[in-house]
Amino acid sequence: NGEMHADIIAQSRVSINIINAILDEAGASLDNVVKTTVFLADMEYFGPMNEVYSEEFKAVYPARCAFAVRELPKKALVEIEVIAAL
Repeated sequence: NGEMHADIIAQSRVSINIINAILDEAGASLDNVVKTTVFLADMEYFGPMNEVYSEEFKAVYPARCAFAVRELPKKALVEIEVIAAL
């Protein structure tokens, strides 16, 4: 519905669930992800986001960059971008 959850944990879960759905449509899964880029509204959100991230991605984790950015669309707290290899 386009509304954002208020907390970083919920937003992180939704982001990864959306990524999962997109990968599934392509015949892939999180296991195919080789690189992620995480954009955070504030680096204080890194710890909680990382808890969700480490639950969803399996070790050996994909390469990752994480950045604090000035602002994300719709006042989001997190945005996650992935590159997957089939």
